[in-house]
Amino acid sequence: MSSISRPLIFATRPSALARWQTEYVISLLQAAHPSIAFETLVITTKGDRILDKPLPVIGGKGLFTAELERALHEGQVDAAVHSLKDLPVDDSPGLTIGLTPARADVRDVLICPAGYTLEDLPTGAVVGTSSLRRAAQLRAHRPDLDIQPIRGNVDTRIRKAREGQYDAIILAAAGVTRLGLQEYVTQYLPLDVMLPAPGQGVLGVQCRADDEVTLEALAAVEDASARAAAWAERAFLAGLGGGCSIPVAAYAEKHGDTIHLRGLVASPDGRQILRVEGEGADPWQLGQSLAEEALARGAAQILASA
Repeated sequence: MSSISRPLIFATRPSALARWQTEYVISLLQAAHPSIAFETLVITTKGDRILDKPLPVIGGKGLFTAELERALHEGQVDAAVHSLKDLPVDDSPGLTIGLTPARADVRDVLICPAGYTLEDLPTGAVVGTSSLRRAAQLRAHRPDLDIQPIRGNVDTRIRKAREGQYDAIILAAAGVTRLGLQEYVTQYLPLDVMLPAPGQGVLGVQCRADDEVTLEALAAVEDASARAAAWAERAFLAGLGGGCSIPVAAYAEKHGDTIHLRGLVASPDGRQILRVEGEGADPWQLGQSLAEEALARGAAQILASA
């Protein structure tokens, strides 16, 4: 029986996906702690307000997180649910990621109203994505496509594709699935074509590092394998000195005590693709060592072009 006598307040962004993710985490915690009450506070971030510019243009650390972190620091909320790929790899001072629940599908999906797969899209087809990582891998695989930026929530982007503003768009499978929009998916892209962003498909729940009550509550639904894999991927990104807006991809899987990690660094035009791969027991050490290997093989020069 929990000793928490007051509601735990969760910050959430206003989008349908952010609200779903927050309610999902709360449902896991409610099942583990039936006696605790949970509340939500909706907070709009810079990334939610500026919708007329590509993400890399307005990007930087904390584009979708800074306002939620401020609410945590000021004690307005006890926790905040994020897509882990949106969180900077360095913890904000005084905050920590207290929970990573089980991971969802890590893949990206192609949504094409005309029903074409990535291989079948006509030459010159307009494909929408605001991710440099996705754009670079698309250009490497299909340099004849016209890659254009797209903004908006998941449902907004799908609407834009269905209205003919784009021939196809690329989205994270996890977000599409969480919103029940799988009917619009034309193709789940294989990992050898589209490696995901570090932490893709994983939720990260932030709280204050000294808030033992919230940390204890969150620990009940922690998924150790999801955390180990995500931390290896984030260590790779950190080792390259980058944020979520550079063309870096990584995917790790934990098998027993061993973590297998694949990493990718690409030039924005897709002409240079550097891949590294390795195994280890310590997630952070593995990610850092693969980042060092990538840098030794020229990753810094590739990233400089971004």
